[in-house]
Amino acid sequence: MKYFWYTSDTIPKGLGWSHFDPLHLAWLLGGVAVIALCCLLYRRLNEKQRGSFRKTIALLLIADELWKVVPMVAMGVFRVAYLPFELCSINLFLIAWHAWRPGKTLSTFLYTVCIPGALAAMLFPTWTKLPAWNFMLIHSFTVHILLILYPVVLTAGGDIKPRLRDVPKCMALLLVLAGIALMLNLSWDTNFMFLMDVGKSNPLYIFEKAWGNHLLGFPVLISAIVIVMYVPIELYHKLKR
Repeated sequence: MKYFWYTSDTIPKGLGWSHFDPLHLAWLLGGVAVIALCCLLYRRLNEKQRGSFRKTIALLLIADELWKVVPMVAMGVFRVAYLPFELCSINLFLIAWHAWRPGKTLSTFLYTVCIPGALAAMLFPTWTKLPAWNFMLIHSFTVHILLILYPVVLTAGGDIKPRLRDVPKCMALLLVLAGIALMLNLSWDTNFMFLMDVGKSNPLYIFEKAWGNHLLGFPVLISAIVIVMYVPIELYHKLKR
């Protein structure tokens, strides 16, 4: 328990781990197993039970965020940079909204942005300085697993039906959220949504090295994500017609 309540800012050096080491792989495989089981369960639920499932995941996400915030406030180490305005954290609010009032644009956003964003965080985590038994590490993995789980399960269950024609509205919502994050960054000297800077473990760092500005990588990555996530769906519908 010695280092359980430490954060990335306060943890001593030399207690962390590396990408795709046994600890990382265990969390990844555990996440895949939980999501797969939930997909199988969700497909067997009736509409009322599905609504309860969605709200339960939304409440678990909020509880997971509080699990991070409350101890940090109590220890006096909470900073504005820990507010939930990151690209992944914003989906906490969107999932909570969707759980009670689902809509097409929000569904498309969760499929198009939430899944790849949370998946990238799981594959290239920025919390590698933390030891295995640490509240922030547990939060970081569990919250991203839940963020992936919600839209994946709903897509597998047929409640989210992604179509390419709905992507423009999804991108408009993303731009609005990025604009808000940028204003917060300029006001508070933060780096929400990685708009100001990226670390070496972030895939956007490749574009920083190649082109001198990581922001140029956003349209490239977004285009690649849309192609990968929508071309098979559109081909399926075309063949079905």
